[in-house]
Amino acid sequence: MKFKEMQYERISVESIAEEEKKLIKALKEAKSFAEAEAAFLEEDKLSGHISTMSALASIRHSIDTTDKFYDDEQNYWNNAFPQIQAYSQEWTQALLASPFRKEFEEKYGSIIFVNAEMELKTFSPEIIPLLQQENELVTAYEKLLANAEIPFEGEHYTISQMSPFKNDPDDARRLAAWKAEGQWYKDNQEELDRIYDQLVKLRDEMGKKLGYENFLPLGYYRMQRNSYDKNDVEKFRAAVQKYVVPVAVKVYERQAKRLGKTYPMSYADNAMEFRSGNPKPQGTPDDIVAVAKKFYEWRSPETAEFFNHMEDELMDLLSTKGKQGGGYCAGLRDYKTPFIFANFNGTQHDVEVVTHEAGHAFADYTNRNRVPIGTCGPSLEACEVHSMSMEYFAEAFADQFFGPDGNKFKYSHLSGSLCFIPYGTMVDHFQHIVYENPQLTPAERHAKWKELLAIYQPWMKLDGEIPFYAEGQSWQRQHHIYSMPFYYIDYCLAQTVALQFWNRIQKDQNDAWKHYMAYTVQGGSVVFTELLKNAGLDSPFEGDCLKEVCETAAKYLDNFDLTGIE
Repeated sequence: MKFKEMQYERISVESIAEEEKKLIKALKEAKSFAEAEAAFLEEDKLSGHISTMSALASIRHSIDTTDKFYDDEQNYWNNAFPQIQAYSQEWTQALLASPFRKEFEEKYGSIIFVNAEMELKTFSPEIIPLLQQENELVTAYEKLLANAEIPFEGEHYTISQMSPFKNDPDDARRLAAWKAEGQWYKDNQEELDRIYDQLVKLRDEMGKKLGYENFLPLGYYRMQRNSYDKNDVEKFRAAVQKYVVPVAVKVYERQAKRLGKTYPMSYADNAMEFRSGNPKPQGTPDDIVAVAKKFYEWRSPETAEFFNHMEDELMDLLSTKGKQGGGYCAGLRDYKTPFIFANFNGTQHDVEVVTHEAGHAFADYTNRNRVPIGTCGPSLEACEVHSMSMEYFAEAFADQFFGPDGNKFKYSHLSGSLCFIPYGTMVDHFQHIVYENPQLTPAERHAKWKELLAIYQPWMKLDGEIPFYAEGQSWQRQHHIYSMPFYYIDYCLAQTVALQFWNRIQKDQNDAWKHYMAYTVQGGSVVFTELLKNAGLDSPFEGDCLKEVCETAAKYLDNFDLTGIE
């Protein structure tokens, strides 16, 4: 079914409450596992329907944030979900107390109870107003960015549409683009600071109302950290500083030499990998999708079936006015299908996003028939393995995606993946500082970000040329910091695993794919570390995992032949 044919309907909180109460009663009064399971499956169907309707509203709102109908519906769901969560918690409590828990675990796995126990730690009715305010503030941030109109060279562009100019080979034009974008953020600085300051204080209050010292424990529970904790993250952070940052420094030192610049370079110069220009995909957006189709049909029968399904208008890829920035994959449970949202902008990002988000979508499609829906997908760091690894498998078609820039892309993709890990870890480190110190002023938060830049991205020159970046405010471009606190170390952990796939691909693509499928078909049936173990992969928290993948990739980059493409 085409996306435009999917029918949306608002479901009232009252009708959801009525259904949930009926199912909770049925579960509690069940005299046999069969009766308990019938209530369980009905509640799962209800949850899937609620999820589908809210996802339809959210997707259509993000495609056009100026559409008043879906703007109103997004606001409705922002207020409805915290109320719905109260009944969801009551259901969860009843499930955990069920005398048939053993039978449920035998049939559906213990993960549903592991996650249910964690879910109970994230909510109480007294924080409903705070959750509603949080949703409203996140939506305000998204709308602010989606409706940005950046003046440049006599025209106005969205943030996504500025990307090609920010990668232009001409030094003066590229710098002007970075300044223009940075000026838009500076012009909206007060509002960006206000929104985030309120979010931090709201979240801190939530944590304290639930009995925690601050938001940090609540943030970890909300992110479903069910197989590692803050100590593990801190150890990973230390490994990034020790092993990855020095490799990234070498990457940028070589880049400065290629460009004829002095290291460290400005943000604008760091964005320019090659004097001949960054890798550029061949042809139109339709051409890119056509090559993606070839890749997925070549890779396996499963990926061929999946991508042919997605071509039935289940992707919205072009950047348009009023469209929310970024890219994502959303699952539509009633229709057993994923949906891909992106913003093509004429850069290598277009290829990366159509393979990255399709990695998410393939995993969703592969596990679409799982019951309950909570086991269709794993926790988010595990989900990012699907997407980041798929990017590496797609390198087999780099020459078709990029033509003469194919080899250049392979270098850029791998070096960019390595250099991303320090950035992603810095984002997570910053959020730990913010939520452990909620009293920080906006100016103090900017100062903390600037301190972290010196640790994680020493290749960035903060000389005041672009004030927004030089003054430590660039974190405000990172959507996740506003919308999903602590959702960023996930990318770094996943990238560490994806680099294991990259290494296997260099030796045997088909063998690597067997491990990928072994990982993916598990859906969310077990925790992250167990998914890895079952697929023959190393955990990012174990031994020298990060050190080893980093050294292997660094050696490859050191020996990469860039003759003729520098």
